[in-house]
Amino acid sequence: MYKHGVYVSEQPTSLASPISGTAGLQVIIGTAPVNLTDDPVGAVNKPKLCHSFKEAVAAVGYSDDWENFTLCQSIYACFNVQSVAPIILINVLDPSKHKSTLPTVAHTVIDHQFVIEKEGILKDSITLKTTSTDTSALVENTDYVLSFNDSGHLVVTLLSGGDAYDAASIYLSAGNALDPSTVTYTDIIGTTNGNVETGLQLVRQIYPTFGMTPGLLLAPGWSHFPSVAATLQAKCTDINGSFSCECFIDIATASGITEGEISVPYATNYASVKTAKDSLGASSVHAMACWPMAMVGGKKFYMSALMGALTQRLDAEHDDVPYLSPSNKDSGATATCLADGTEVALDQEQANTVNSYGVTTMLNINGFKSWGNNTCGYPSSTDPKDRWFACRRFFSWAGNNFILTYIQKVDDAMNKRLIENIVDSANIAGNGYVARGYCAGYRVEYIEAENPTTDIINGKMTFHQYLAPYTPAEDIENILEFDTDALAVAIQQ
Repeated sequence: MYKHGVYVSEQPTSLASPISGTAGLQVIIGTAPVNLTDDPVGAVNKPKLCHSFKEAVAAVGYSDDWENFTLCQSIYACFNVQSVAPIILINVLDPSKHKSTLPTVAHTVIDHQFVIEKEGILKDSITLKTTSTDTSALVENTDYVLSFNDSGHLVVTLLSGGDAYDAASIYLSAGNALDPSTVTYTDIIGTTNGNVETGLQLVRQIYPTFGMTPGLLLAPGWSHFPSVAATLQAKCTDINGSFSCECFIDIATASGITEGEISVPYATNYASVKTAKDSLGASSVHAMACWPMAMVGGKKFYMSALMGALTQRLDAEHDDVPYLSPSNKDSGATATCLADGTEVALDQEQANTVNSYGVTTMLNINGFKSWGNNTCGYPSSTDPKDRWFACRRFFSWAGNNFILTYIQKVDDAMNKRLIENIVDSANIAGNGYVARGYCAGYRVEYIEAENPTTDIINGKMTFHQYLAPYTPAEDIENILEFDTDALAVAIQQ
């Protein structure tokens, strides 16, 4: 094109740079439109570390159809709502088995182009002919090129000089599309077969692959299945034999969902949340249960997706130390709802009732705030390190930090210099946390009584770490009293 003059162009608005933090590193399991990526097969059951929305889209694809592509709601929550990174995405939707056949049909060509209006189409499976009776197929990149539009639909553009450039219609004689409906809770749980791991079993690979420990596990759209909830809770401890983390679990808000032949427990009102939580088996001190769902504008989220992004953001804003509770913080939500979109408008008394069951919700206090401090272990467990979600996370984080910091000391000579080095360096770091108001106490001791000669001979040394994270100020009371003396004095003056 010959140009003479002044011209302008526009590009999509760039997202704000996300704040980075790994204490609350989210490992998110679900389904994604991997057909939109350059390597759909390579995006299956492979942990993908993403630092931006663009990286996430390149890694697993993106769609606004969050019921079918569940990872996308977390991608949106992290990069568009809370602007936090990095995250690790694990897609289990496999193009080789979770697929359906496209109907064979002629498509009308307009301006040498037509669109197959269906999400999930696998480009490599497409076969096009000029008519249904043609014996030979058209050749990609010679007769046509394929691309995806913003809706995830396949666009076929006929090439000048190709055999079909002036065709009025093109016949789709073969093709496949992703079929998310064939993914089940067993795919999310995953399996281990020799060196091949899938689904939640891949949590083991996070540290060996990326050198980072998981902070939060979640599977929005799937965690309301009892088997998935059980696996999420089980995977929070003994990661790689030593690390710990926490997870978010959703309580279903609609009936009719089944796990095999068993009905998934659900709650459509706050009074039935306890029964649903108990039936779901959400009881771990390493888990936080969420109810109901939430909306941001017109987009509907499983609450765990928003809570995961919010919690990681909160950590990142405070030197990557997970000492604050995510409760009573801006969630980014504009409403709470059931799966069918019915709005749920809780007042504080109702929200507190939900909290009393060991479940977190959201409350409209000049904007929707997360509301709840308890782990799923409450009310059975009242130990402060296990009841309060913030305290539980602080303990997991501190334990992981100790391992990561002193793994380099393993196999050193067990002498006084080693003991002093570990105790002194740990306490210097701990004093810094106390000075910054992150906790009331953080110290490490080497106690001789806990290190008998038999242990020393066998190469074992034990340190004792004392932690005092601050508990959340959940109940603040102001006592009002009529001051009769002040009234009397005022009248007498």
